[in-house]
Amino acid sequence: MSDAHETTQAKLERLRELRNKALHAGSEGAVQKRRDEGLLLARERAEKLCDPGSFVELDRYVRHRESNFGMMDRRPYGDAVVTGYGTVFGRKVFVFSQDFTVFGGSLSEVFAEKICKVMDLAVKYGCPVIGINDSGGARIQEGVVSLAGYAEIFWRNVQASGVVPQISLVMGPCAGGAVYSPAITDFIFMVEGSSYMFITGPDVVKTVTGEEVTFEELGGAATHAAKSGVAQFTSADEEACLEDARYLISFLPQNNAEKAPRTVATDSPLREDPELDTLVPDNPNKPYDMHDVIRRVIDDREFLEVAERFATNIITGFARLHGHAIGVVGNQPSSLAGVLDIDASNKAARFVRTCDAFNIPLVTFVDVPGFLPGTEQEWGGIIRHGAKLLYAYAEATVPKLTVITRKAYGGAYDVMSSKHIRADFNFAWPTAEVAVMGPEGAVNIVFRHELDDAKDPEARRAELIADYKERFANPYTAAERGYVDDVIEPRRTRPVLIDALETALTKAEPRPKRKHGNIPL
Repeated sequence: MSDAHETTQAKLERLRELRNKALHAGSEGAVQKRRDEGLLLARERAEKLCDPGSFVELDRYVRHRESNFGMMDRRPYGDAVVTGYGTVFGRKVFVFSQDFTVFGGSLSEVFAEKICKVMDLAVKYGCPVIGINDSGGARIQEGVVSLAGYAEIFWRNVQASGVVPQISLVMGPCAGGAVYSPAITDFIFMVEGSSYMFITGPDVVKTVTGEEVTFEELGGAATHAAKSGVAQFTSADEEACLEDARYLISFLPQNNAEKAPRTVATDSPLREDPELDTLVPDNPNKPYDMHDVIRRVIDDREFLEVAERFATNIITGFARLHGHAIGVVGNQPSSLAGVLDIDASNKAARFVRTCDAFNIPLVTFVDVPGFLPGTEQEWGGIIRHGAKLLYAYAEATVPKLTVITRKAYGGAYDVMSSKHIRADFNFAWPTAEVAVMGPEGAVNIVFRHELDDAKDPEARRAELIADYKERFANPYTAAERGYVDDVIEPRRTRPVLIDALETALTKAEPRPKRKHGNIPL
């Protein structure tokens, strides 16, 4: 019995030894460097992302199989990625966290296999998958095998798209082909000052184009948040990034078969806000901040803005109405007068499609004077890009509620979740102007010949503009035809939207069977 007991003890001791080796796979020098830089280790990131004590690690004993270049002399347990599952606010998620202290976080065959396993499990069990990226790229010693590993991950990103939420946290370098996995996911977070993404680095850029650019300028968090639109969120530090990701997850369902999550509402569904009655200026050319409208309508003024620094002429983000998670889209009159341009169309179309994929109702606030004119926009393809937003709204089958606060002109009126592309409930404030174009432009075109012949063209123009405003610069012509379901007092916007939302939650809108539509990419 004593020999058996000793054998069992020896086996337990070996387990503890191997577990300790896996826990300390990175060299002391590499770990200390991370500490000196104020960065968390891969396992710490996974544990802090999940609820305390909930992270369960998988495949901690996996080791690489590469025999060339003396690689067999160093085979750390777990390789260069930590994988597993845990909970966020009590809901299950799958996680992988790349470990820069092991081979610089480079991707090997087994590294990719570990990631593919948790992605497969996430889809099988219907849970979000969250990837923490911090890698030097492909492991050169493994050659094409590492490239195959990337492609296996990309393939799974595509298969999981629209099935389970996919979130990428870039918390270090992410370069070359590695960027395409985050690019396919639903949301990208970056940490200011310590993370970057690019296809080719500064040295290659200088060699090929002669441009001199820093890592931060080329692919830092600020660049991708404001210029490229690649990153939807930036955070001041790693702790904030992990907390921000947790907050985002609270708005998302576990998968595309579930409804958007609902919380217990503390804000009265009957609350009115008298400030909304005077928020839109009397002068139609004077800007105001659509954020003020949104925050006064949603629960507790809590708004998680998505892509806040990119295409600021349109606002996208998540909020709640009487506890129901919603996606919010709104034109922003204080930025480019709220016009739709290429970037705004792409930003909003992507957001609308994400909400539709995950059963999150859409609330749209409209104040749009049209599409941005000019050769830069036309040559850049505003027709094609604007069509993306039109397509996204028309394609969406979630409840769609629309509030026209002021201008809704021309084709932009149609695009912004109009009744004609099957919005469920469309409301307008008394300040709304639903028309082909603004009064001044319309008068100049319709009455061009009359004004040419007038004795006092300016006086006559003023009369005609006033008449046009009275007849068309209001919501009632649209309401007469049922294009607007009701004209409401602005102060009542919240209770009206809540009632409409809860009416539309049982919406069922089957569509023709097809492989997939052909969105004008």
